Amino acid sequence: MELTSPTIIKELLSKYEAKPSKGLGQNFLIDKNILNKIVSAADLKPTDVILEVGPGLGTLTKELAENGGKIVAVEKDETMIKILEETLSGYKHIEVINGDILEIDPLPNAKNYKVVANIPYYLTSPLIRKFLESENPPTEIILMLQKEVAQRICPSTSLRAGAKPKMNLLAVSVQFYAEPKIISYVSKNCFWPTPKIDSAIIKITPFGTAQGRPPKYDISPDLFFKIVKAGFSQPRKQLLGNLSKGLKINREKIIKWIAKSKINPTQRAETLSIKDWINLTNTLNDIKID
Repeated sequence: MELTSPTIIKELLSKYEAKPSKGLGQNFLIDKNILNKIVSAADLKPTDVILEVGPGLGTLTKELAENGGKIVAVEKDETMIKILEETLSGYKHIEVINGDILEIDPLPNAKNYKVVANIPYYLTSPLIRKFLESENPPTEIILMLQKEVAQRICPSTSLRAGAKPKMNLLAVSVQFYAEPKIISYVSKNCFWPTPKIDSAIIKITPFGTAQGRPPKYDISPDLFFKIVKAGFSQPRKQLLGNLSKGLKINREKIIKWIAKSKINPTQRAETLSIKDWINLTNTLNDIKID
């Protein structure tokens, strides 16, 4: 059964009296080449344990099963669960779980596993943070994301020469815990129904954690994110006001503090790099945050 065929997809959905859910972000991949790029990026081995989120019809799931070891697929849509029973029949090493990935831990005892998924885009931020902040993060995360979101997360691979990256809270979070890289851009025409925006395949390689602390940065994640969240509390406003209000520190101290990191107090949070946020955390020194 060729699950990248729009005809086959429509027949399957009709058989089970289903249709693509906008609320669940269901856009089905119909380009075999893009499917191969996702699998190739995962660099799968027969011993790999793979977690897939939102398998839908099982298009990617089947390819993962042909190249990796045990597959655990978490699907929220009960109708898709019924379809998966048909499309994945015969694959004994695939386990399908009906549930919300943000509310369950499908691999509580796995020590080494990879996340590979063409996720609904509304899940992007909470899903990435769930895995990166976990005490047991995956060794690799390969996802299909909105193109603009991927470019923010991976500014070094997407910016024109001389352009400055525009960061957001998700981008800072990813770069704090992992090394992100854009593998390929994907046209909106590679999906049915056709979404309004283009996508990108992104590979996120966590640095690894030890009791919640990433080894690359020897700082407190709690303190780091307290500072970052204060900085982004009102993204269109200046860093000085956001940090002063968010951290409850007077403006004079804030000015002296951020000057140590060679940051202009009139900058916006989106203009700071991951190194800037690390420096701010390291230079906090005698400024007390209750």
